[in-house]
Amino acid sequence: MTTHSAGPEIERLIALLAKLPGLGPRSARRVALHLLKKREALMGPLADALADAADKITACSTCGNLDVSDPCAICAAPGRDPAVICVVETVGDIWALERAAAFKGRYHVLGGVLSPLDGVRPDDLNIGKLLDRAGDPVVTEIVLALNATVDGQTTAHYLADRLDGLAVEITSLARGVPVGGELDYLDDGTLTAAFKSRRPA
Repeated sequence: MTTHSAGPEIERLIALLAKLPGLGPRSARRVALHLLKKREALMGPLADALADAADKITACSTCGNLDVSDPCAICAAPGRDPAVICVVETVGDIWALERAAAFKGRYHVLGGVLSPLDGVRPDDLNIGKLLDRAGDPVVTEIVLALNATVDGQTTAHYLADRLDGLAVEITSLARGVPVGGELDYLDDGTLTAAFKSRRPA
């Protein structure tokens, strides 16, 4: 005889939570139980926030950042330096760099990195738009701020080759970013030091 520990609605909630990064089935069960216990304080507001985000947040057509406006607040900000574009893997990397206040230019989100093992090819990334932006006479520098992983560095070399010949300086983050490190896990001081010591790619 088969027994069920929870009803189908709870099991669906757990299954959805388990799809989030860092949450396995056991962690998802704990989160689900916590949400159900704090239904009024957490579950209702969370459901509203998720619905609001799904309805209002969009990808910036210029850089790929997520915001409620297009272009995003960073692209539209008059105080940002339009001459320097910082290339990152994900929107999370923008958040990390903005948290550190280490960069005052514009961004470009690739949407991932090249990974032959995972079947990620150049056409799968937001590279064409980057080449278009790099060709703008206003742009003088492209900073390749990709994670110091094998795939991140492979992507950086590929981009440097594609950008070669354009009238832009190509730099990359240097000291302070460890091999194998990811931007979102670095402290603010490390990110700031890496930007100050960027070098030709």
